[in-house]
Amino acid sequence: MPKPKVDGFDRGILTALQRDGRLTNVALAERVGLSPTPCLRRVRRLEETGVIAGYGARLDRSRVGLGLTAFVSVSVGWHNDAARQDFEEAVRDCPEVVACYIVSGEADFLLEVVAPDLDAYSRLLIETILKLPGVKDVKSSFAMRVVKAPSSLPLDLVDGGAV
Repeated sequence: MPKPKVDGFDRGILTALQRDGRLTNVALAERVGLSPTPCLRRVRRLEETGVIAGYGARLDRSRVGLGLTAFVSVSVGWHNDAARQDFEEAVRDCPEVVACYIVSGEADFLLEVVAPDLDAYSRLLIETILKLPGVKDVKSSFAMRVVKAPSSLPLDLVDGGAV
């Protein structure tokens, strides 16, 4: 799928919404220098083309009781599409897995997992992660402290008008 073309106004809209997704259309339009109607059209186009994938609040994991973050490297014993799809579907059904990536290197997948504490993670590992389809090896690393949390994408690094 080709990348949607965006201009300076679109970048301004995206930057503003990454900082504050609760902006009203009027405030957003004012911030990027457009009138409300064209601004709303642009936002809807960015949503329809999938550039804006959704909206949500960033929560403090510790304050909501999910103070343990683990990065779990998973190696699998298969390399075919059907088995990969089974694994990916099982991971999507696991709410504790907040992100999953296919990676290069020693492991095949990298999972970001949240849990209330080490005991809860241990149960999750034994009762769920190790039982995912095709799992051959698992290595866990634990976040000790957040240095930089997930944040806005650096749109100024994108070249050529496509995002």
